This record gives sequence, C-alpha cells and structure tokens, in this order.
Amino acid sequence: MPETGYSQTAKVHRGALVQLVPDIVGVVPNIVAFQYNPEKITRGLEPWNPFEVDQTKRGAQAPTVQPYDPEESFSFTLEFDAADGLEEGNPLATTTGIAARLAALKKLTLPTKGLLGDLAASAQALFGGPSAQAVRPTVPILLLVLGPGVILPVRITKLSFEQILFSPLLYPLQATATLDLRVLTPEVFKCRVDTPARIAIAAYEFTRLQDDALAIANLAGSLDDIRGVLPF
Repeated sequence: MPETGYSQTAKVHRGALVQLVPDIVGVVPNIVAFQYNPEKITRGLEPWNPFEVDQTKRGAQAPTVQPYDPEESFSFTLEFDAADGLEEGNPLATTTGIAARLAALKKLTLPTKGLLGDLAASAQALFGGPSAQAVRPTVPILLLVLGPGVILPVRITKLSFEQILFSPLLYPLQATATLDLRVLTPEVFKCRVDTPARIAIAAYEFTRLQDDALAIANLAGSLDDIRGVLPF
C-alpha cells in the first residue's frame, strides 16, 4: 500500500482466492491474491421458494419452510496491470506482462493434481508411461477470502477476461477479469472426509458465526429505534 503520510492509516488487506490442492506431498494451497481489491462486490441470496412447488402433485408447503440454506453467490471484477512490475524491472512482468496472473486465475477452474502432480503426469505422458486409471475429474476446493469477515468455500461458475493493452509480443499488460462465484454449503462435503473438506466446512461455519454475532449486535442497537413504532 502506498504511503499516505499518516501514521494511523489502516493497512488494507488484499482479498484472495485460495485453492486447496491435494498434491503428492499433501495439501498445497494455490493462492491468487488480488492485485487490487474490487471496488464493487455483488452478493446475492436465493432462498428456496415454497410457492413454486406444484401443490396439486405434492403436499402443500408451509410458506415459512426452508429445507436448506439459501443459495449464495458473489460477483465482482478484478483489475490487473503490469505497470508496477515494469517500473520495478520485474523479469516476469517484463517478459510476459500479466499473463502469469491470468493463467493462475484460469487454473482455478480446471481439474488438477497439484503443481507437482500435474508436472509428474505431464512427464509420464511425454515419455509414454502407462496411463492412470480413468477417474472423474474434479476441481479442488476454493476459498474466497475477503478479509477476516468473509472466508467461504466457493465454486467459480463464470470467468471472463477483457484484455486491454498488449506488449510487442502480444502478452497482455492490462486486463479485467469478471468472476461469478457460488458458495458451497457443508452439505456438499458430506461424502468427503479429507483435509480440504474439513477446512472448507470450518471456514463456512466461522463466517456464519460472525454473521450471527453481528446480527445480535445490530439487534442491540435497533431495539430503541423500533420501540416507539410497535403498539405493544
């Protein structure tokens, strides 16, 4: 963060996407820190709607029933710029601009065996080694970290890039990335007992605990406001 001249200026923490990748040496976090925190974040909640159920074919649903947590989503845009790296003479920025940042972000949407696991698999395929037994590919668990108040397991449902400025070798120097994320609830990890699943559930419950505490704090401040409105 640039110096502001004020000693009491709060330190701004960068948001990040942290992928929990089971690798051949254990669980290795793949961290994609935001170069700049998004200026705008859209956060959506979609509760289950009992009125959409066909009442003629199923039992009538109580209007207050909620069989599972609302589907929660995030969407925001990230900005990337190679200017700082170019000014500092960073060899990666000088050679490929922000291509490495965009590649790391794209990798969050792809099945992987980890950095070492992917390297070993590629080397095995290159030298004609025996292929592994076919398994259904899965994307490693991803955590959205927006400060200590929001740490949630998510799945990227949409990712798009807009590349704005290029180097002479056509590597991108400036770009924006738009992401849509869906929050994963503990129910989706019921059949998993590995370390990434336990971390994901703990992160979800920790964020929910903070939400509950903040709601109670809001109640304490709202009692006086509502007392003069209620007739009882």
